Amino acid sequence: MRIAVIDIGTNSTRLLVADVQGEKVERVVHFDLVTTRLGEGIGSGYLKKEAIRRTCGTLKHFLERSHSLRVERVIAAATSAVRDARNREEFLEEARRAGLEVTVLSGEEEAYLSYLGVVAGLAVKRSGLVVMDVGGGSTEFIWPQGDLLYCRSVNVGAVRMTEGGHDDAAISRLLSPVLEQVRLNSPRHLVGVGGTVTTCAAMVQKLAVYDPDRVHGFVISIEEVEDLLDVLSRCTLEERRRLPGLQPERADIITAGLRIVRLVMRELNISCLQVSETDIMHGLAIKAATGVERKNVIIYQ
Repeated sequence: MRIAVIDIGTNSTRLLVADVQGEKVERVVHFDLVTTRLGEGIGSGYLKKEAIRRTCGTLKHFLERSHSLRVERVIAAATSAVRDARNREEFLEEARRAGLEVTVLSGEEEAYLSYLGVVAGLAVKRSGLVVMDVGGGSTEFIWPQGDLLYCRSVNVGAVRMTEGGHDDAAISRLLSPVLEQVRLNSPRHLVGVGGTVTTCAAMVQKLAVYDPDRVHGFVISIEEVEDLLDVLSRCTLEERRRLPGLQPERADIITAGLRIVRLVMRELNISCLQVSETDIMHGLAIKAATGVERKNVIIYQ
């Protein structure tokens, strides 16, 4: 079954067109990403009209591209920026005018779907596993324990922390409650998804051209995260935009994202992070194709 998935995030809007068989993405037909920054000014509680306009323009383009690839189904889902916005209905109505009915995911649904994507694309053992999705507006944590799966979403993201001017102490306070719960599972293997961690992998490898095959499964040490943060601290914004592996549009938020990653690794006492290219989009594609529903999932509020 050919599925188009449109992921409307706080920082970027992405399109995945894939052929799905069972609970597996057999082939990626097309992928696209546009930095629409829908969550610009996220601290105000409102989506800006210009941010809505440029995001919906991208949605219309993605929908046209999907139809040209003869997809059987189009799934569009929005995450942190939209679910927290007081004017979310304004955005959803504009998306309808662009031809899309958008589902707004809860943080916990986002977490579960990210986990579903990871386990579909990486051979990982459940014991001691933690999946972390560092987004623009929020970070999700998912960890299995016995037959249960625990999911948690926290409003700590690269855009939100950048615009709010949060220092490490503030980020730590926000993440501390969920990390205390994660530690109870004796975590040993941390898998990361989302733009911050994939960018980190690209930067460590100094990829002049982004290569998903070299990013997927790549392992990053905490020392490499520290080294990147040191380099970024000594660069101007313009200099950051020229660093290999870093998308120029992400240059203003990458430091906050990496600080989140560093803090999680420190607090969980995990020295390495494995990167997954398969994420929430793959989870959404699998759910659309199979109708798989959450089982034995515990949500921490």
